[in-house]
Amino acid sequence: MSPEENKRLVRRFYEEIDRGNLDAMDELVAEDYLDHSPPPFPGFAPGREGLKQAFRMFWESTPGTHRIEDQIAEGDKVVTRLLAEGVQSGDLPGIPATGRTVKMTATVIHRIENGRLAEKWSDKDLLAFLQQLGVLPTPET
Repeated sequence: MSPEENKRLVRRFYEEIDRGNLDAMDELVAEDYLDHSPPPFPGFAPGREGLKQAFRMFWESTPGTHRIEDQIAEGDKVVTRLLAEGVQSGDLPGIPATGRTVKMTATVIHRIENGRLAEKWSDKDLLAFLQQLGVLPTPET
């Protein structure tokens, strides 16, 4: 696939997540998907199934959107800088629903193999995410 096709694949991945269409992951993500930066909550299965479990949990507890700010592709990798926004309307592990709006920036690298997302590395602003939910104090408090 060309770098532009790879970027389209990653954009579609986030669009399907934002629609809550986790069934699309069967088409977009390799079965043995390797997440080098998994969510900070334990208990997810490995591979594509674990990715679907994580996104299902976040979709049910903090439905929202991903806005792609920048994207760069070279070879089999796509780097995406994005902003995820949502409202925590449901419980997360150890974090009861707060009704608070949350915003989290992330820089994500996906590796594409055979037209599917095969690996992911990401740097998410989990500190700000947990502060917005009231789990950790902010500097002002």
